[in-house]
Amino acid sequence: MGRALIGLGIFLLTGFGLVGCIGSRTPDAGTLEPVFARPAEIVEIHGLRSGETFGKVLGQASLTSMEQSSLLLAFREQANPRRMRVGTEITIRRREQDGWLRGVDVMLNPDETVRLTRDELGWSSATVHTPVWTDTIFAAGRIDEILWYAVIDNPQLSVLPVADRARLIHHLDQVFQWQIDFSRQIRQGDYYRFVFERQVRPDGSMRAGHLIAAELVNQGTAYHALWFDPNDDGSGTYYDVEGMSVRRFFLKKPLEFRRISSRFSFNRRHPILGINRPHRAVDYAAATGTPVMATGDGVVIHRGWKGEMGNSVEIRHPNGFLTRYGHFQGFASTIRVGTRVRQGDVIGFVGMTGLANGPHLHYEMWRSGRPIDPTTIQLPAGDPVPDDMWPRWESESGLRLALLEELPTQNGFEESPRTRSADETGEEEGGS
Repeated sequence: MGRALIGLGIFLLTGFGLVGCIGSRTPDAGTLEPVFARPAEIVEIHGLRSGETFGKVLGQASLTSMEQSSLLLAFREQANPRRMRVGTEITIRRREQDGWLRGVDVMLNPDETVRLTRDELGWSSATVHTPVWTDTIFAAGRIDEILWYAVIDNPQLSVLPVADRARLIHHLDQVFQWQIDFSRQIRQGDYYRFVFERQVRPDGSMRAGHLIAAELVNQGTAYHALWFDPNDDGSGTYYDVEGMSVRRFFLKKPLEFRRISSRFSFNRRHPILGINRPHRAVDYAAATGTPVMATGDGVVIHRGWKGEMGNSVEIRHPNGFLTRYGHFQGFASTIRVGTRVRQGDVIGFVGMTGLANGPHLHYEMWRSGRPIDPTTIQLPAGDPVPDDMWPRWESESGLRLALLEELPTQNGFEESPRTRSADETGEEEGGS
C-alpha cells in the first residue's frame, strides 16, 4: 500500500509539473565548451630486458648518481635488485609540468609491487599487495575425450584465463589422484562437477583457491571429495560422503596427466635389446624435465646411478613397501640418501639416462621383496573424520553437498556460466 501511495505521489507531482510547463517556454541554458584536464603525471612502463639491470633503467630516468643510490637503497629494503627477472614491469611516474621524477613502481610478481616515492627528503619504499576478492565457481560437464579438454573447453569456465582453468584441472587431479588415474581410467561419457572457491586479482586472474566439493563419475561409479578444515587453519583435507579420507598410503602414479607407454609384464619384448624378459614396472611417457613425485611417505635409500635404470631413486616405505624411479635427468636438490620424503614431494625429473630410447619414467613397486603392479594394487584409505569432530563434519559436509547438488546431474547438466561472490554464500615415446 505504501509503495502504491509513493508511486501515486510521484505520478501526481510529475503530472502537475508537466501541466505547469504547458504553454510556457523552457529557457535555454546553453552549453559549455569541453574542458581538457591535463594528466597529473606522465607514466612510462618499461619491461626489464635480458641483460638489463634495474640500475641501467634508472640511469635513463634523469637521476644523478646520488639520487640513484638513494633509490636503490630504498628498494633494497623490500627486495634484491639482482634477483629481478626478465620481463619485470617497471613503472616510472613523472610530474607533468616539469618532468620531475616522483615515483617508481616495480612489480615483483602478480601479488607484490614495490612502490618507491620521492619527496624533498629523498626516497622511501613500501611493498604493496595486490588486493583480491573471493568468489565461488560452479561447473559441470561430460568428458568426451580427456579431462583436460573437458575442463579447458567448458563454456561455464570461459570467463577464466586458460592458465586458471589448467589450475582447476590440477586441483581435481590432486584430490582424486588416489581413486582415479586420469591418464588411463577415464572413459567417454564420464562426468564431473565441482564447486571451487578462489581469490581473484583485479585483472581477473586467480591468486589461490581450493575445491569445496567435487564429484567425478567414472565408468558408472561416483567418487566424492568434500573439504573439511576442523582447525580453520587452511590445513584441512578431503573426505568422501561417508567421512572416509580420500587419501591412500600411495598415489596412483608419480606423474600428472601422463600416458602409460609400457605396462607391468612378466614377459615383454624389450624395445632396445629386442629380447623377451620381465618388465616389473610401469613406464610413463613424459617430456624431459617433468617433475616426478614420491608416491608415498618414506626414506630415500638410494640416489644415484643404477645400471640400465640410469639416474634412479629408491624409497623405503612402512609395511615392507619399496618404490623405485628410473631414468632421471636429474635429482631434486633436497634428495639425499637418508632424506625423509612425504607423499607428493618432488624427488627428480624425467630424462632418458641408462637404457632408454626416449624420455620417460620407469616406476616400480615392491612389497616384502616381491614386485607388484602399481596400477592394480588396492590400498587402504587414510584416517577418517575424528570422532570428536563428527557433529561439525555432518553439518559442514551437508552444506557442501547442497552446493554440489545445485549443479545438474550427469543426465542433464547445463552449459551456462555460473559464478557467485562470497557474499552470496606432450607426450613422447619412451621405453626401457
